[in-house]
Amino acid sequence: MIRPQVVIVGAGFGGLAVARGLARAPADVTLIDRHNHHLFQPLLYQVATAGLSPAEIAWPVRRLVRGQANTRVLMGEVTAVDPARRVVMLGDGPVAWDWLVLATGATHGYFGHDEWAVHAPGLKNLDDATAIRGRLLLAFERAEMASNPDIARRLLTIAIVGGGPTGVEVSGAIAELARRALAADFRAIDPAQARVVLIEAGPRLLPNFPEPLSRYTADALGKLGVEVRLGTPVSCCDADGVTVGAERVPAATIVWAAGVTASPAASWLGIAGDRAGRVPVGSDLTAPGHDHIYVIGDTALVRDARGKPLPGIAPVAKQQGAWVARAIRARMVGRPVRAFTYRDAGLLATIGRKSAVIAYRRLKLRGWPAWWLWGAAHIYFLVSLRNRLLVVTQWLWSYFAFERGARLITGVRPR
Repeated sequence: MIRPQVVIVGAGFGGLAVARGLARAPADVTLIDRHNHHLFQPLLYQVATAGLSPAEIAWPVRRLVRGQANTRVLMGEVTAVDPARRVVMLGDGPVAWDWLVLATGATHGYFGHDEWAVHAPGLKNLDDATAIRGRLLLAFERAEMASNPDIARRLLTIAIVGGGPTGVEVSGAIAELARRALAADFRAIDPAQARVVLIEAGPRLLPNFPEPLSRYTADALGKLGVEVRLGTPVSCCDADGVTVGAERVPAATIVWAAGVTASPAASWLGIAGDRAGRVPVGSDLTAPGHDHIYVIGDTALVRDARGKPLPGIAPVAKQQGAWVARAIRARMVGRPVRAFTYRDAGLLATIGRKSAVIAYRRLKLRGWPAWWLWGAAHIYFLVSLRNRLLVVTQWLWSYFAFERGARLITGVRPR
């Protein structure tokens, strides 16, 4: 008897949840990803700001599924999907499927200004994080050697574009890096004088959070020394800085956290995506017109019962992945499948080493208690005991010693 072939494209939260849910299914599972590791993306900003090392938030995909005899892992990039032939194109050859799951995530979106990418990198993978870390730390090193005060001021100015959770977390972490971890390490400059500017085009930070928590976040960042600019979009990013409305902000380091664009899944399937390129799917999470193709995570546009799009966060992808695995198993034996319903896992964002905000149904939590709960939640969702211990140890050391242990600059020659 020929076993059904399930192909999963993407080993993020959603794709990995599907693979694990099919561990004992009577099917052969192929998990494909461009990288050989699964990344805990919510802590990626801590790699970018020298708080954690890459290996502390990433794990080899093969290690995570090596106990599943029915699962193989392929490292490669899918370039096309042929629904008629039921194959995906990987490198030079096709991979056949009976069931396909597209969990290919999203990348940075620059609102039609892709030329900004070289000057304002986003934060989606380990390469992004280590590159931003290098730019950030190198700016302090070059400021130490600068003979011109104007050049030093530009080098010590960091602009973060986008006031969502990533922008808030990055700006708070950079402010604490400059004012705490680097404070006594330089002689010609004072790192505490570094200027951190957070720019949000909308009227408030964290727009998906309740408004009181947005106000609290802005106040908390202000106390850390972050300049918060609201209500005016960035109109230009270049090698010398950013333009916000009529104001020019000279900055040597720019971090993009303002928008995302989904993977090319919609174009692969010949489907019109939304403005971010996401594939609109219904409560069965299948692509329109393709009942054997599931689309989940940041690649999919899924609406709740009120018609509001589900947020692009890890709990959504994980719940969708687990549901798809159950749905495939049920459909293999002809059992009916209930519609997918998202169980609200809340919204979390950390502001610094002592403060965070949490919105969970009617619960609105902020400050120190929210920070501890945020930390416990992130430790819990790390996928291995080793990494939980490593991250807890690093956090405790950083908390009491005001030290960042991953301050490495690699791949750059000093000037």
